[in-house]
Amino acid sequence: MVNHLNSLISSIASRALQRFIARADAIGEWIFSVFTYTIKVLTMVYLSVRAAVYDQAQGLRTVFSVVSSQIYFTGFEALPLISVLALATGVICVLQGCAQLQSLGQASMVGTLLIVIIVREIGPLLTALIVVARSGTAVASEIGNMRANREIEALETMGINPLSYIVFPRIVGGTVSVVCLAFYFNIVALFGGFLVASLLKDMPFAFYTDLLANAMTSEDLLMFLIKNSFSGMIIFVVSCYQGLSVKQSSHEVPQATTKAVVNSIIYVVGFNLGLTTFFYLKQILDLGILY
Repeated sequence: MVNHLNSLISSIASRALQRFIARADAIGEWIFSVFTYTIKVLTMVYLSVRAAVYDQAQGLRTVFSVVSSQIYFTGFEALPLISVLALATGVICVLQGCAQLQSLGQASMVGTLLIVIIVREIGPLLTALIVVARSGTAVASEIGNMRANREIEALETMGINPLSYIVFPRIVGGTVSVVCLAFYFNIVALFGGFLVASLLKDMPFAFYTDLLANAMTSEDLLMFLIKNSFSGMIIFVVSCYQGLSVKQSSHEVPQATTKAVVNSIIYVVGFNLGLTTFFYLKQILDLGILY
């Protein structure tokens, strides 16, 4: 009986160990694949910047025209959608924030609440998701179709580097567009918050702007710039890489577009979460040092 019990325990332990090893292997393979993918994407960025600096076959005017076209498509044409979402976000944040803060007797903290929620967190994330849905998919499918139709090979035949003519202008134009869209999102969202605050609390505009100005810090501006600039860069770098990953068949374009959307969202959300965690831990350490 004792021997049978010992054999049963050993078999259960061996199975549990095998499952643990299998899961550890799967996690290790996933981490290695993410690391490899990141290295490949960063290598493409380096080669694109280097080609744009040293390769002058297409001329700066041509590159600037591609950058301006990307800014127009990504930034200007997305303003109606950004306006609606920003206005709704500002209204919802003020409605919920005023109700909760008033119950706690901290109605004057509405400015800090709006800065933290809109400027730091919701504004960069929603802007990035909108750009992924609109422009990231368009860039990935466009470059993928160019790859499938051998247009990129034709550019190489003419002596034009595709990385400096196709990839680099889209990264620059997309990054600039995301920063500008995020700034516009914040302005519209904060204005929507003022409309609700003026209706509910009869709050003067000067008092509202004073609350926001007193709540805004240099750390908020730094987080705004870092989050939006890197989010825009991530979106268009990943989209360009997935478009270039298409081999020869046009049937690969939808798959590349889907991967571009999924990977862009994962990297953007992960970057925003990591940066927020870093600043949160830094704030805790600063408070610990002070007190």
